[in-house]
This record gives sequence, structure tokens and C-alpha cells, in this order.
Amino acid sequence: MRTPQEYLTSLLAGIAPLAPVQLALADVGGCVLAQDVQARWALPSFANSAMDGYAVRAQDVREASQVQPIRLQVIEDIPAGSWPSKEVTFGTAARIMTGAPVPQGADAIVRVEHTDGGMPVVEVHEPAGGHIRSIGEDVQADEVVLRQGAVMSARSIALAAAVGHASVLAHPNPLVAIISTGSELVEPGLPLAPGQISDVNGVMLEVSLRQLGARVIRSSVVQDDATVLAQVLQEHARDVDLIITTGGVSMGAYDTVKEVLTGLGAVRFERVAMQPGMPQGFGTLGSTSTPIITLPGNPVSALVSFEAFVRPVIRRLQGHEGSSSSSGSVIAAATFTSPKDKVQFVRARFVSEHPLTASPIGAQGSHILGGLAQAECLLIVPAEVEEVRAGDTLAFIDLRRDPR
Repeated sequence: MRTPQEYLTSLLAGIAPLAPVQLALADVGGCVLAQDVQARWALPSFANSAMDGYAVRAQDVREASQVQPIRLQVIEDIPAGSWPSKEVTFGTAARIMTGAPVPQGADAIVRVEHTDGGMPVVEVHEPAGGHIRSIGEDVQADEVVLRQGAVMSARSIALAAAVGHASVLAHPNPLVAIISTGSELVEPGLPLAPGQISDVNGVMLEVSLRQLGARVIRSSVVQDDATVLAQVLQEHARDVDLIITTGGVSMGAYDTVKEVLTGLGAVRFERVAMQPGMPQGFGTLGSTSTPIITLPGNPVSALVSFEAFVRPVIRRLQGHEGSSSSSGSVIAAATFTSPKDKVQFVRARFVSEHPLTASPIGAQGSHILGGLAQAECLLIVPAEVEEVRAGDTLAFIDLRRDPR
């Protein structure tokens, strides 16, 4: 058997970032930039007012006070979006709104609260403050504002828009097909006949993938029929960036995924020294060499496999750097045993944040969904460790983390 890290390394060796495309800003959230973004103009691109008030010459109102206000002739009204047509000279002012361009001749803004708000003559009751946003004080023209490799957030998208871009070159989010296999499966919510179970994996993986930004096609449940499965796989291979199957990869007589893929694609089926999730498979399918990952059918095994292997693959397709599934280290809050020779992914909950501490929760059987729903992390117990003692430090996968 291979270790989980060996398996992940071999899996990622066959995965490359998706080719960059020009994406509209509205569609680029969560995507990774494929080239630097430069400012097409300065920010601000013109001197503008930081306050509602009056644009003045500061020297004209230096002696203004409540007792002895300075009276100025208002020569113009400048709302945001307009452009001044007159110059402020001795004894004059222009009423101005926040964001509006500062007229020639003015070097300060008097806040409207420090005036009587008058038109066409204004009384100024205090000296003017600065309150002018100068050209380029935020960003200079041609400055690199976002670097290649940055993940596009709402904040970075706002910056790209402000400096003149409607789109950027980025790695697109992958289109992923999920295929749940098994004659025992029915769509969630439908009544169960004897021997049937709901397709948990399909919806669970769909949500997990969407949280990562992937676009998802989820096939209806595919029965254990080699002809039907082969057709579904070939259809998806033409259109998607990745195929994920669940079920049918163990040693059973009806493990159809193994049977079909052995003839259709270059797929390797592996036994990985981990628990849960030992049976795994990956490779390519069809003339397009579409990557395919085959996960075990047990829902707990499928989710653990998703966190350990699929999440790093999605990140690689998206152009992210780094492939580790670990979220760092955590202190064990309790003593517990672990089977020998396999890396254990133990469902746990956090009991303290400072220091970060976690304790196993519920039974650890691979069929226990109740405990999985309550889990906040997966403790990663090395294969050579048979007993974890309270206070030991373990790597972990944070199930609460930001999806990206």
C-alpha cells in the first residue's frame, strides 16, 4: 500500500492548472490571477473633495470665526460627476459635493458644517481644512496593483474596476462531473425500498466542490450497469475538466467502476494506507485525457478522501500554489488509540482556541454520519502511532475553514 502523501504526490503529478482565460470581473471571484494587473490611470485620477462644503483659497478664510465670519461669493455649484467651469479667485468660493473635482484656484475645502450653507453668498465660520484627495495619492498610473497568483476577492475586484479593468486574465474554476454509482442508491428524499440507501455522496461532494468555487454537473445515480456507466463517463469526458466517481472501487464482485475504467481509460486503482478511505483510483479518460478520480462509496470515506486528495487537485486546477491538505497543528485533548500501519483521519471537535486543542467525537466507524456532521476537524494520526496521548501535537484538517 502507498502512504497518503505518496498517493497525493502521484495524483498531483498528472494535474496542471487550467489554461488562463479573460474573465469578466463579475465572474472572477475566487479565481487565481494569471498575470499582473496594472493601473490604467491614477487613483484618484483627478483632485476631488473629501467633504461636502465649499472649495476656497485657504488664505481667504484663515481668519474666519463664529464672531467674525468671512463672506464669499459662490460662483459655481459642483456636484459629483460634473467638471468645474470657473476658477476660484480672491473673495470667491464654489459649492462642492464629496467626490466632485476641485476647481482651479482652490486649495482647500471648508466643510458645510462650518458655514451657513448659503447661496449665492456663503458665510464661513472656521478656517478651511485640507479635505482634498490629490491625484494618485492612492495608486499611481501604471502601478502594479495586483500580482500574478493573487486570489480575486471582492476587495481586489473593486480595485481592478477602479483602475480601469472590466476583465482580467485568470485561471477559470474547473467544471467537475460527479457520478454516484450503485444499484442500491436513490436520489435524496425519495422513499427507500428494502436494501436501498440515499445518495449522500452526490450532494455532499457537490456542495463541497461549489464551496471551492468549482462548477458542478451531478449525474443522476448510475446503476451497476457497465454499459450505462461507460456511456455516462464518455459523455462527461468530452466536456468537463475533472470527473469524480464514488463507489465501485473495492474488491467486490459488482464493483462496476473498476470494471469499466480498466477498459476505457488509463486509470490506476490503489490501496492507500489510510482509514477511512483505503480504496482509491485516479487516471485519465478518453481522447481528451480528462482527469478522473475514483472515491470509495462510503460517505465518511468519500468526504475524508475529498479533503485529503480532491481539494488539493481542485486547487491545482485553479492555479493555487501549495498542495498540502493539512491546516496546521493541534493539541490532542484526550488519550485515544489508533490502529497500526495506517494513517487515521479522526473526526474531532475543538475544545479550545488558545492553544488550539481538539478531542475525538463519537464512534469512528466509517459508516457513522452523525459524528461526521458534528466534526469540526480531522485529526491526522501517523501510521506508526498506536496511541495518542492528551497533549500530543497532531496535524489536522480544519473542516470549519474558509472554503478556499
